[in-house]
Amino acid sequence: MQKYKINRSRHAAFLLHVHLVFVTKYRRKILGERHYAAFHQYAGEICRDFGAELKESHGDLDYVHMLIEYPPTVQLSVLVNSLKAVTSRRLRNEFLDLRGAYGKAVLWSRSYFAGSCGGAPKW
Repeated sequence: MQKYKINRSRHAAFLLHVHLVFVTKYRRKILGERHYAAFHQYAGEICRDFGAELKESHGDLDYVHMLIEYPPTVQLSVLVNSLKAVTSRRLRNEFLDLRGAYGKAVLWSRSYFAGSCGGAPKW
């Protein structure tokens, strides 16, 4: 049986996970391994700023997947907005090949996928 680390606050116990997927604008295949390493670092920093934790991340040439554990005080739409804006800006500043991919200062599509993860643990 798997043990779960249940998070606690003064009046709540929680274990919240979300699966997020971001795709590149126009699904252009422009991401590589060095981009993922930097993305994972940046996304982890952003999650920590929100009191969340980036558990996993991986991707392919035109998308990234993330598994994030977060507290109930975090609005997912705000977290997603920060993740997309900051990672886009920092990746484009660090990697010159991403700057010229689009005519504008953009990396991610406006859309995203967010799915809840997990279930009720058996005691």
